[in-house]
Amino acid sequence: MLASRPEETAMHDHRRLGRDLNLFDTDPLMGAGLPYWLPDGAIVRHTLEEYIRQAEQRAGYRHVYSPVLGKRELYEISGHWDHYSEDMFPPMDLGSEQVLLRPSLCPHHALIYRSRSHSYRELPLRMAELGGMYRSELSGVLGGLTRVRAITLNDAHIFCTLEQAVEEARAALELIGRAYADLGIRAHRHRLSLPGEGGKYVADPDLWRRATALLREVLDGSGIPYEAAEGEAAFYGPKIDVQIADPAGREATLSTVQIDFHQPERFDLHYIGADGAKHRPVIVHRSIIGSVERAVAHLVEAHGGAFPPWLAPVQLVVLPVGDEQAGHAHELVGRARALGLRAEVSGPGQGTLAARIRAARLVPYQAVTGGREAEADQVAPRLRDGRRLGALPAAEFLREVADRVAARGTELWEAA
Repeated sequence: MLASRPEETAMHDHRRLGRDLNLFDTDPLMGAGLPYWLPDGAIVRHTLEEYIRQAEQRAGYRHVYSPVLGKRELYEISGHWDHYSEDMFPPMDLGSEQVLLRPSLCPHHALIYRSRSHSYRELPLRMAELGGMYRSELSGVLGGLTRVRAITLNDAHIFCTLEQAVEEARAALELIGRAYADLGIRAHRHRLSLPGEGGKYVADPDLWRRATALLREVLDGSGIPYEAAEGEAAFYGPKIDVQIADPAGREATLSTVQIDFHQPERFDLHYIGADGAKHRPVIVHRSIIGSVERAVAHLVEAHGGAFPPWLAPVQLVVLPVGDEQAGHAHELVGRARALGLRAEVSGPGQGTLAARIRAARLVPYQAVTGGREAEADQVAPRLRDGRRLGALPAAEFLREVADRVAARGTELWEAA
């Protein structure tokens, strides 16, 4: 994936591509680090979010919604105020209370768990949310979608017994691997992020030792090569970071898996064990694609805007050769949309056939219809990779495209 030439790196910069492809933009009146999504970008984002929700549902997660605000006391309990306040927006005074934009979803999920009593029979309890959070990033580090102030995080917290923690963390890593395959991206490396020097981290050596040992067991048992890095842990515990790289070779963290003993203690979480007594659960934090913003930025750069068919803003363009075929073209688009495809007509009014084909070069599938094809209800398909398939019955072509999109694969067609 890494580019070797400066011009190739610039060509795949998501900030440039995102604007050229009308995916997202910014406005000074909205503020730095607060991008807005244009219709095609919103399609990519929505499709990605739906994919994640469905993958999580199949893996046994239950979804919740929680507010983006919380009382200052909540983040004092969680430890964010003591260890992370420099990255949080200032408190807002509401009468005698202070509220903050949340920098993380885990305190809210801990409260949701705590709101009901739980038996060991319910565990592991997998709670997921695509939720907003806010980081007070300095202007100098903001960039496109990779560093923003308003973040939509693909977050989840698994409340489980100590004996279940390793298997749950390992299953989360497998879920990340499957998502990367479907998205057509790859991990650059895996990192075991450990604490460093200073007061940023919770002072509990036993906590760090136990959590680190479990994460090493997860990585070793999964057979994944990894490197340990001091100073990269969360303030409350170590984590596995799945690192990606942009075309220039710059690394960033996309996905994470953490084992947390700290917050169950801080929030006094418990479950009723088989012995009828209260026991402390462990929390496995995990994010399959991290923030939606950073994930889309990486997808744009990794694919150069040529998204996998299931993720593409427009999946099929129908190209009538002349005005006489316009009726057939619009009828084909209607049939395609009925199959769940995102399809459009690009007619003669938008230029020559060659010009329209070039304009649709990032669309996975093109269907040319001339007089012969319209009369026989056929199409002459062209694939994004340059292949021409020869005339096919329209119904057969549309069904094949719909099946490939539904399967969420990365291949356009069978190999020749």
